[in-house]
Amino acid sequence: MPAEERPPVKLSLPLQDLFKEICDEDSLVVLARGLGLLRVIANVLHAYDAARNNLVLVVGADERENEWLGESLAERAAVSMAPKAKGLRLVTTDLMTVGTREQMYSTGGLFSITSRILVVDFLSGLLDPAKVTGIVVLHADRVSTTSIEAFILRIYRQRNKTGFLKAFSDNPESLASGYDPLARILRNTFLRKPSLWPRFHVTVAKSLEGRKRAEVIELEIPMSDFMKDIQVAVLDCIDKSISELKKANTSLEGMEDWNIDSALHRNFDSIIRRQLDPNWHRLSARTKRIVNDLSTLRVILHFLLTNDAVSFHKYLETVHAASSPPPGSTRQNESPWLFLDSAHTLFDTAKRRVYEGKFSDADKLNRNGIPTGLQPVLEEQPKWSVLSDILNEIERDIYFHPVDDSSNGSILVMAGDQNSCRQIREYLQTMNVSPDDTNAVNNGEGKDSGPSASFMMRRKLRNYIAWKKDFNQVSKSLFSENEKLINDSSSGGTGGSAQAALNKGRGPPNKRRRVRGGGQAGHSHTGGDGSYHISHDRDAHIASLLADLQPTENETLQKGEIAVDPLDDMEDHYELYDMKDLLLIHAYDGDKDELLLEEVKPRYMIMYEPDAAFIRRVETYRSSHTDRNVRVYFLYYGGSVEEQRYLSAVRREKDAFTKLIRERSTMTVTLTTDAHGLDDPQEAFLRTVNTRIAGGGRLAATAAPPRVVVDIREFRSSLPSLCHGRAMLVVPCTLTVGDYVLSPDMCVERKSVKDLISSFKDGRLYTQAATMLQHYRSPLLLIEFDENKSFTLAPFADLTLAGGSSLASLNPAASSDLQSKLVLLTLAFPRLRIIWSSSPYQTAQIFEELKKGADEPDPLRAVQIGLQAGEEAEQQTFSQAPQDMLRVVPGVTPSNHGVVTLEVESIQTLANMEPEMLEGMIGREAGRQIGRFFARSVFDDE
Repeated sequence: MPAEERPPVKLSLPLQDLFKEICDEDSLVVLARGLGLLRVIANVLHAYDAARNNLVLVVGADERENEWLGESLAERAAVSMAPKAKGLRLVTTDLMTVGTREQMYSTGGLFSITSRILVVDFLSGLLDPAKVTGIVVLHADRVSTTSIEAFILRIYRQRNKTGFLKAFSDNPESLASGYDPLARILRNTFLRKPSLWPRFHVTVAKSLEGRKRAEVIELEIPMSDFMKDIQVAVLDCIDKSISELKKANTSLEGMEDWNIDSALHRNFDSIIRRQLDPNWHRLSARTKRIVNDLSTLRVILHFLLTNDAVSFHKYLETVHAASSPPPGSTRQNESPWLFLDSAHTLFDTAKRRVYEGKFSDADKLNRNGIPTGLQPVLEEQPKWSVLSDILNEIERDIYFHPVDDSSNGSILVMAGDQNSCRQIREYLQTMNVSPDDTNAVNNGEGKDSGPSASFMMRRKLRNYIAWKKDFNQVSKSLFSENEKLINDSSSGGTGGSAQAALNKGRGPPNKRRRVRGGGQAGHSHTGGDGSYHISHDRDAHIASLLADLQPTENETLQKGEIAVDPLDDMEDHYELYDMKDLLLIHAYDGDKDELLLEEVKPRYMIMYEPDAAFIRRVETYRSSHTDRNVRVYFLYYGGSVEEQRYLSAVRREKDAFTKLIRERSTMTVTLTTDAHGLDDPQEAFLRTVNTRIAGGGRLAATAAPPRVVVDIREFRSSLPSLCHGRAMLVVPCTLTVGDYVLSPDMCVERKSVKDLISSFKDGRLYTQAATMLQHYRSPLLLIEFDENKSFTLAPFADLTLAGGSSLASLNPAASSDLQSKLVLLTLAFPRLRIIWSSSPYQTAQIFEELKKGADEPDPLRAVQIGLQAGEEAEQQTFSQAPQDMLRVVPGVTPSNHGVVTLEVESIQTLANMEPEMLEGMIGREAGRQIGRFFARSVFDDE
């Protein structure tokens, strides 16, 4: 945008040079995390919104970012008093018709639009790319060659050479992975210039450090001896597990990055799975279990520093129960790390942090509700006492050194997640309560013996003891049932036959099932001996559930109180506090933390857990408001994985920027915005030449490039983008039959492996195949695999249960696997052809080969196929998710789907409709199927 057309914008960030550079030239902007990327984008959007009647599209923003940008643009428009500013409007599928979108586009403004809607509107002509002023892309690190965002930018640059294009990202680690990552992302976004802004950039450092800086007090807190022993033990288990993986997969590349330092990274699990996925079906069961165990060990390492001792020990017991095999199985089925000496140290030390001794159900309870044979230890987290000392110091500082500035004087405590926030809140509420005063919290009384977590920890210990009794009984019942099932199935006698008859049509007893309206009590009841038994009496089970749902006496009284008008005695229950008296506990929430700082205006901040992005947000906040005094307390455990993870994250970001800067300095490839040369008339003509006419004896030029009619629901995949990249004309339509129409006689139904399994399960694939055979001469079933995973069905056919028993041995009806279902499908429909594709790239190539020598499809005819006489094609006026749910309901076919969508308000309404109404609307048989589906109870499956 020229400088004379750009209105003056009052920036609320110190990076003035970055804003000017973005407005003057198209570029890929990579900003360090925490420096206010959304604030920069908001300023750029406001500049274009306030200048004139532009049409600017925002692509890639999620719901949180749309909310942030919308509020920020409205605030800027109010401050600058720009009458032409229209703010940010959202374009979604929810109750937004095609006509509504077309009218919105004609008025201009700023639109945040989902990628799937935008690509359909571009291809269908609803929105002409030449009329778009510019596109702003968020999360540019996610724009890959096959992504739908790259598809959008390719169409945009083909038809619009003058509009601006700006891409943003604050995730340099993702951009720096692979070979020539910067050149690759620039090709995908059709940009020429990268703009890199790390924290060590001269302009950034000068703007953040040149003004008055925040006062930062760094507190290194030593861990307790028990915590150090547990950390060493868990790290040793992780190290041994990684070594086992390396030994079992010596042929893999990139294993040099599998080490303890990489294991601290949050994406370590996905990195390992991504490398093992191509050979996942060839891995042993031991290797797969180790991969899952690594995720568990990393969670244990995190919970050690964030959870209290009782909750941590409770979690370890659930892990041990879940990782241990049931009785009767071999040692090979157990997690390997459980046999290490470090695992014994882990469990033993975790228990000694909580209590010493043993307790049983026969032990008597003392006046505190703790068994007499148990000696509580209840080690407190070291950060708790430091937190109370900091609050006392802040209180003294406020009293003796009052400061008059524009801040509110409130205290802000930032933690890693909501679980840590709840723990901090509970500690601060009870730290001055004596453990002997059981009613102190309710009465507001108690002996003040100094800050301590004794009251809170003793309450957690009592809850743990009650939980432990129930947990032991449930575990014993589950293991006994499983052992009985294994013995009966292997005996082969009358007992086995009786058990098989009992379990016919049922799942295994130890399998978790979703139960309506209940949790543990939904499937079991306590017998006279105190053990838990599975209930097979449906009526008694339902009666027990209804009895549990009856309101208690206290709940009845509460309902009576709720009926009273709360405004009558509001002053007795509510009170307004001054901001300087407030202590806010909040979890890190990304870019929304900037709004939190602007609204709360805290004078004191306590970072309970380290976070590099929040530190930079504090720096930006302080440099933007020089009239506010800010003091930050930075807490971390010295020598812990918490400190290593923080330092490792800062180092990885710095290394990523260094790699990108080095690549930018050596890039010699001339990048062009021409999308595959399709704007060249000669190139476009050569692509339309058909050499397959008359056996290749003569050349013929078609009037248009090859055409493929694509169902709009398929734009969630990358195949339409790859077809467009191979110079095919992609025509989006709402198809009733098939997903892709390649010619008047050729229709393709595309299925991923997961979709194929679900389609066989609910019978949807048989209906789709019959419909294609009815209307097309050459129906095709395309089974497309993920390019990053194994090209085989073996992992989905190998179904085994815990204990080593095969699924077929327990339930003969379930022995039919995916391969046999495919055979039955081909026997039922001999004319149906199956195409196997290892990746979307190969699928696009197959489509190109199939279209050679074939006539082009007619989009109007493809849309009308499958519709009843006088019925119109379905319009995208409804939310997509309920439509997808409706299609998998038995009885809903492509012919009656439109009727159900128009006549029924929601799926809930459909589930509660009478069978007579359903039969009158869509027919007798279809209505009965839908009615039986929604009337069936989960107890019928047992």
